[in-house]
Amino acid sequence: MKVRIGFGLGTRTVANDAERFGLVVDELERLGFDSLWLSERISGEGPDPIAGLAFAAGRSTRLKLGTSVLVVPGRNPVVLAKELASLDRLSGGRLLPAFGLGVAEPTEQAAFGVRREERARRFDEALPLLRRLWTEEVVNHDGVFYPCEGVSVRPRPIQDPIDLWMGGIAPSELRRVGRLGDGWLPSFCTVEEVQAGIAAITEHAAAHGRAVDPEHFGALVAYRRGPLPELVARFVRQRRPGANPEELIPERAELPEHLERFVQIGASKFVVLPVVEPADWHDELGWLAERLLPLQS
Repeated sequence: MKVRIGFGLGTRTVANDAERFGLVVDELERLGFDSLWLSERISGEGPDPIAGLAFAAGRSTRLKLGTSVLVVPGRNPVVLAKELASLDRLSGGRLLPAFGLGVAEPTEQAAFGVRREERARRFDEALPLLRRLWTEEVVNHDGVFYPCEGVSVRPRPIQDPIDLWMGGIAPSELRRVGRLGDGWLPSFCTVEEVQAGIAAITEHAAAHGRAVDPEHFGALVAYRRGPLPELVARFVRQRRPGANPEELIPERAELPEHLERFVQIGASKFVVLPVVEPADWHDELGWLAERLLPLQS
């Protein structure tokens, strides 16, 4: 099993200008991290994932480029197929797209122009259409939300196929990963929840005549240094009612052992993310590289 360690910036990062964001990209590439992951939130301080990863692609040669996660409902899947195919091609096949329905927050949903009750149906129609647009010469699609006729997307992505990852741990989300996804990257979850999720996804995939590569299970692991800020704790409690925020967001010093526990239950792809911006990116990424990257061996 190939363990891989990526790094995420999250939606609250202020590394959103050329100097700071460029420094993070350069250090991740230099130190040997597997990937960089950008989250999406219209109202967040973090850079737009597609624009940010295009910037990162131009500053790197090896670093993989992930979205955690890119909101699909509210986007035209034909235009999205063109954007992502171009990014994969220009980066030399380094794109790692993970998709989702978007955060359950009224202002964000309004910004994407999609009613809450439509999100899942739009997502379920868009993902298979994306696959077709990347592989078929001409696509005709008689869909409810995204009908198209005689569409050809060029250039083709380098990866054939592009693996489509998803997040989420709700039963409906696990069923969707099993039915449509190629990989699973949940966040704010325990080792036990990931273990149960892997079993559920494997079962749902088999029920649809599919199989998810056992190397394509992982977790986005947020971490802290010192006490958890109340703002973050409140966010976690809203997202995961009844859960202990400090259990879901370990101390930085606990990360190596924490990730090892995930590996023991079959997860192997990780994205670590600081909940508080470090004062010194060189020191922070250097510390993480020294303690975590040996897991990739």
